[in-house]
Amino acid sequence: MNTDRKQRIRKNLINYTIFLLIMGLTFYTVLHGQDWNQIWEALKGLSLPCLLLILGAALFFVCAEGSMIWYLLRMINPDSSGLGRCISYSFIGFFYSGITPSSTGGQPVQLYYMKKDGNALSDSSVVLMTVALLYKFVLVIIGCAMLVFWYDPLRSYLRKYFGLYILGLVLHVVLVAVLLAVMLAPEAMKRLIFQIEHFLTRIRILKPSAGRAEKIRQFIGGYQDAVRFLAKQKYRMLLVLGITFLQRCSLFLLTGLVYLGFSQQGTSLLTVMLLQASVSVAVDMLPLPGAQGITELMYCRVFSHVFSQACLMPSLYVTRGSSFYFVLVVSLLVVLLNEAVRRRGETVKDRQCLRAAGHRYPL
Repeated sequence: MNTDRKQRIRKNLINYTIFLLIMGLTFYTVLHGQDWNQIWEALKGLSLPCLLLILGAALFFVCAEGSMIWYLLRMINPDSSGLGRCISYSFIGFFYSGITPSSTGGQPVQLYYMKKDGNALSDSSVVLMTVALLYKFVLVIIGCAMLVFWYDPLRSYLRKYFGLYILGLVLHVVLVAVLLAVMLAPEAMKRLIFQIEHFLTRIRILKPSAGRAEKIRQFIGGYQDAVRFLAKQKYRMLLVLGITFLQRCSLFLLTGLVYLGFSQQGTSLLTVMLLQASVSVAVDMLPLPGAQGITELMYCRVFSHVFSQACLMPSLYVTRGSSFYFVLVVSLLVVLLNEAVRRRGETVKDRQCLRAAGHRYPL
């Protein structure tokens, strides 16, 4: 086993361990001391059509991202990966984002698979950065709109979590500004990449290589071309922005469907969706795998006067179970399937090479 593979396995084990520890602590916190008979009775009362719509909304959230990756890639290069493959990139990204702090693990793994499938690294980088930028930009717009037009109800519902909401909104604004700067100032990014490469070479993590510098220049050149191309596609980018808005709203609607599924009354569907949006604004940027723990705690506080006491915890289990843990399991299956297909392909290729060299090796 080579060194890179060992390091990747070690890093994955650390991420899995942290994820499982936080998940265990979260489950203990939200499940400890609950009346399971009451919870089970409430869960049995959940409307089956609503449950199916809830699971569909959760899957739509990931599939919509895959569709945007496909659409943007095809805009740059018509010979890039197909729709189904791009949707698989989205599930892979969701899984690795879910198990790493601040969702930092998703895009590097997506880039790895996209490069393996023959997509240009520069094109893939621009597409994923554009998707991330629009994803955060939509949440910033929603967050700022709520702060301006829905301030009093927002503060009333959030109470002690209002400060966390402001912090989350500020972090999103900063990230959007950074992503915009990186996309619109490629020369500055080129200098930064070369400085990092020079620093890593000086401390002997990387070996000096003229070929690496040339690859970086080629990457930056392709990156600049892709950014310039997308900048000219204003109407198509507006379409992608609209899809991103629908994607974001699908998770907010999911909580609204949970509210309807439990036959709750007294709060409008729009209010439920806005409250779920406020939770997303507050916790999305926190350095916790899947924002576990704080999401559940904030949900219970924010929705304590929306759901009845008997349905509050069951609604949490359905909302988080469908929007995060259910999708995480589906994403894990996609990851395992991709690995199996990749290893099968490598095995077949090795056998073909052996046969071409004159070895007897059955295919």
